[in-house]
Amino acid sequence: MVLTILLPDDLRLAPRWVLPTVEGLLLLALIAGDPGRISRRSAVLRTASIALVCVLALSAVWSTVQLVDDLIHGGKETGSADSLLQTGGTVWVCTVLAFSVLYFELDSGGAAVRAHHMPPMPALAFPQQLNPGLNSSGWRPRYIDYLYLALTNATAFSPTDVMPLAPWAKIAMGVQSLVSLLILGLVVARAVNVLA
Repeated sequence: MVLTILLPDDLRLAPRWVLPTVEGLLLLALIAGDPGRISRRSAVLRTASIALVCVLALSAVWSTVQLVDDLIHGGKETGSADSLLQTGGTVWVCTVLAFSVLYFELDSGGAAVRAHHMPPMPALAFPQQLNPGLNSSGWRPRYIDYLYLALTNATAFSPTDVMPLAPWAKIAMGVQSLVSLLILGLVVARAVNVLA
């Protein structure tokens, strides 16, 4: 994710160039393996796409842990309110984006499976699925739906309109809520303390 380049060195999982390089190589492998089609049904491509998502999520969680460590032990990013809010905001946005891609890739077998048919039991239940009168025929969630899910989960610290049904979805939403609570709660508290 390009935003990880904006993070200070000690908040990144690896040196500045490593994560974008790994993510870029995984993305190139996905594009080369399935150029222009949504038919990624091979196990290798599915594994590569899940690996890409896991790298994004791991990077976001790692940055959060490092930010909390800096807040507790007084790192250079936490000394001024401007630096703290910028760093905390970047970590939070990276977390929202990483979890939105995670939900997008793992729900109902991924985008390729959803493009061909919707499984009868999705991992995440959207309002349009719970109440068929709210959707058009053949409605399927798109990336914007998962981005909205990640954003509302990160601000409300709980499900809002999308209900997790599968155990992995409950765990992922719980982890995202805890990570967001840590980021927002500790960053805001520290920023107020620095400003006072």
